[in-house]
Amino acid sequence: MIRWLAALLALSVAGCGDDPVTAAPTLDGYPPIVIAHRGASGERPEHTLESYRFAIDLGADFIEPDLVLTKDGVLVARHENEISETTDVADHPEFAARKTTKTIDGKAVSGWFTEDFTLVELKTLRAKERLPTLRSTDHDGEYEIPTFAEILDLLAAVNARRAATGAKPVGVYPETKHPGYFAAIGLPHETPLLTMLEKYGYRGRQAPVFIQSFEIANLKAIRAKSDLPLIQLMDGEGGPADDPKTSYAVMASPAGLKAIAAYADGIGPNKTMVIPRGTLGTLGDPTSLVRDAHAAGLKVHPWTFRRENYFLPLGDKNGLNPAGHGDLAAEIEAYLKTGIDGLFSDNPREAVPAVHQGAAK
Repeated sequence: MIRWLAALLALSVAGCGDDPVTAAPTLDGYPPIVIAHRGASGERPEHTLESYRFAIDLGADFIEPDLVLTKDGVLVARHENEISETTDVADHPEFAARKTTKTIDGKAVSGWFTEDFTLVELKTLRAKERLPTLRSTDHDGEYEIPTFAEILDLLAAVNARRAATGAKPVGVYPETKHPGYFAAIGLPHETPLLTMLEKYGYRGRQAPVFIQSFEIANLKAIRAKSDLPLIQLMDGEGGPADDPKTSYAVMASPAGLKAIAAYADGIGPNKTMVIPRGTLGTLGDPTSLVRDAHAAGLKVHPWTFRRENYFLPLGDKNGLNPAGHGDLAAEIEAYLKTGIDGLFSDNPREAVPAVHQGAAK
């Protein structure tokens, strides 16, 4: 019933009565990559070694750690520097006095922040599920906050075994979180990030790494020091925190993409910038973003693909339960037809076979 209704609505709301989309090639002709968004974060607490390890076991091509800094300048993996949603910090009375309110990228944020903790202190905390109403909390309290070095150690061990069998290495796709804010408080990302990547042998444009950021100056500063591949992230609304006069919509125009190509190798857009959704949540017609980005020489890695009904287009939902699992493969197939070069997913269990099957068509 849901699929039938979605098909009908798509014809009237999203303009899908046009000719079917013809599958477009990727920029370099290689199959699209699957980037494990915060690891296998649909099945384990995000940004934990177990989440990354599980994603690798499920066949992800890259694992994605978001990077923030500690008080003593160590890169650690958290989606935000405010950690109350993803750790048990609120249950530690010894840290109660550190709860505060800060302005991050122009917004007031209350909670506990990594830059107010040493690494030793952060290691006493345990990770928890960020979306407990949609996902299992069975693994809450089991895992530490990992350092970037620990993540690269994991990859080094995995890739040594893969090299022995001739398998391609699993890559790393770090995001610098709030780099302008961290630079302003004397904890810039660039030097520790590039130093760590160099230490682990990530060198040159062919290295299995992409460095991503929603900000611009951070990427340009990295480009001045390194030729590692860079990705300019974009959201469907707003603009980069370090350049309030610029919007992501302008950056996604042909002229904007040409400007990005001067310092980056690709873009990571909100997936609605590639295929927007209609009023009732149906998939619409693809925009020209992938084609325009490819014309500028840029790869396109949209985010984020998730299996829960809450996140899926109307036609791919399975029932009314927001936490139920719908047809993620169908959504991914629609995006693969646009020629995307890869995608971010919380669910490599579903995304990896969907991309492999879709790329083979």
